[in-house]
Amino acid sequence: MLSFVDDIMSGAKSPCVMLGDVPDPLSSISLIIRCLEPDSTYMFRLWAVDNTGRRSGPSEVTIKTPCPAVDDVKAQEIADKIYNLFNGYTSGKEQQTAYNTLMDLGSPTLHRVLYHYNQRYESFGEFTWRCEDELGPRKAGLILSQLDELSGWCRGLLQEPKIGLRRASLKYLSCRYTDTKAFGLSWVNLSQDLRKACEDQMLSVMYNDYGEPKEL
Repeated sequence: MLSFVDDIMSGAKSPCVMLGDVPDPLSSISLIIRCLEPDSTYMFRLWAVDNTGRRSGPSEVTIKTPCPAVDDVKAQEIADKIYNLFNGYTSGKEQQTAYNTLMDLGSPTLHRVLYHYNQRYESFGEFTWRCEDELGPRKAGLILSQLDELSGWCRGLLQEPKIGLRRASLKYLSCRYTDTKAFGLSWVNLSQDLRKACEDQMLSVMYNDYGEPKEL
């Protein structure tokens, strides 16, 4: 549980929650919440507390976080690498390199490696079959079990022919650790008070576009 004044404004206990902009006390307050797991559902509950400590009834909102971002260009390069390692006679060293590479990918990138491998090289053997044939059932099973770590929604998006990687910049307020009561915080003068404790910063966020680019 976080207090808007004591935690978020002061920056004392909220490394994952920051103000998105100087709020208008008569309309809305914008918050940016980090540190959430992708492909997960969260419920947030908000109370308002007046100067006497009386608490309002809760307002609740449930959100679904986006799928993990993937670098599709990197996934294509790894698919080519795995094909070259599996092509022809595969030495023990090459088998271990392929195993280590695939185990380190994580579920989203592994889905894209599987997709690109089968798009390009399925005539030489489907990806899951080649893993079992080259690495053995146990190691292949450990690799392929990662595919089930995503929701069906994200697994479906990762079957799109094209996935672009984009970067967005979000403005937020970085608030210093300050005793907000020292300058007499009041909701009437909230914007001015925030300027005394906070400064504008930019947060970089990576995300994916799925499918063919759409004309605007």
